[in-house]
Amino acid sequence: MTAAVLTVSDRVSRGEADDGSGDLLEELLRGDGYDVERRVVADERKEIADALRELAAGARLILTTGGTGLAPRDVTPEATRDVLEREAPGIAQALRADSLHHTPYAQLSRGTAGVVGATLIVNLPGSPGGCRDGYAVLQPALEHALDLLTGDPTPHKQT
Repeated sequence: MTAAVLTVSDRVSRGEADDGSGDLLEELLRGDGYDVERRVVADERKEIADALRELAAGARLILTTGGTGLAPRDVTPEATRDVLEREAPGIAQALRADSLHHTPYAQLSRGTAGVVGATLIVNLPGSPGGCRDGYAVLQPALEHALDLLTGDPTPHKQT
């Protein structure tokens, strides 16, 4: 199954910074058996939305990293909503709730999640720690979520 990592960063897109968050997400996804496609774009709403649409054509899961805060150029949630057909607010709520146990800055996150076609898109923070923690929250429900998107009947696992 193919997943994509979309890094949203002016500095990374200009080659002025390493993509530590994208590298970490790729490692985590590959560890769970995904084939991973990578993309980097600047903090530009249209570029982000265009990249999400292109990636959704071939990936079942897209994890974005970066652009979810309050800074003027943080437009990843808006660009994501431009693409989404349906939102999945529980995912974003779960990510923020867990993050508050790690940092008070979690309350500043505006990340969203949702579906376009059969692809799940989730916005994660721009820091490697935030991506690691966010993936840990998402990972237990990920297989079930992706199964649901195929439209096939799925058993509801009790934990």
